[in-house]
Amino acid sequence: MKIIGHRGAAGYEPENTLISFKKALELGVDMIELDVYVLASEEVIVMHDNKVDRTTNGSGYVTDYTFAELRKLDAGHGEKVPLLSEVLDLVDKRVPVNIELKGVGTAKNTAALITTYINEREWTDDLFVVSSFNHIELMKFVELMPTIHTGALSEGILLGYSAFAEQLGSHSTNLSAEFITPEFVLDAHNRNLEVFVYTINDESEIARMCTLGVDGIFTNFPDRARALMV
Repeated sequence: MKIIGHRGAAGYEPENTLISFKKALELGVDMIELDVYVLASEEVIVMHDNKVDRTTNGSGYVTDYTFAELRKLDAGHGEKVPLLSEVLDLVDKRVPVNIELKGVGTAKNTAALITTYINEREWTDDLFVVSSFNHIELMKFVELMPTIHTGALSEGILLGYSAFAEQLGSHSTNLSAEFITPEFVLDAHNRNLEVFVYTINDESEIARMCTLGVDGIFTNFPDRARALMV
């Protein structure tokens, strides 16, 4: 079972910051997960919410900010809101990066950046996973970069279990822990899809995911999962 650092190691450091991703790497994650938006000036920045209020000392919508304005905000412990490129440079091919497309237009810019890292920085296709709740945006990405693995996110179980992910051409189906069942896992595996579950922080839940045979968990505390798997 893969241990995926949720927004880095968000249980220990401010989420989606360079210090959080560095901590996740130190804790031995198999993959890191982050979220992206695209600004009007085309920068791909790392943030989960569509507003900056919860995670910075600013207020308002992310995409209303210029990049210079966004960089003046404190994202926690003096950290700045990072560019996706800065996170990739930090990770430096040590583990795969799961990029969740949040905002409209993220597929195009994310695909362009991934292409640059593959062509110019010696990254390989298997070091990227792109996921989204926005299935339209995810389809756009698949059309642009069909060789990159994708994950279709869902907050609940849909009719047909993982059929939606299969129809999207995804390689995994990513589901909330609230809805995961043995039947869902079996259906996904029968479709040759991996199952990744979010967000698993409690030790008893980590153990339950192991028992269910899921392929990976997103967690704010990667060390807890690692300790149970030793």
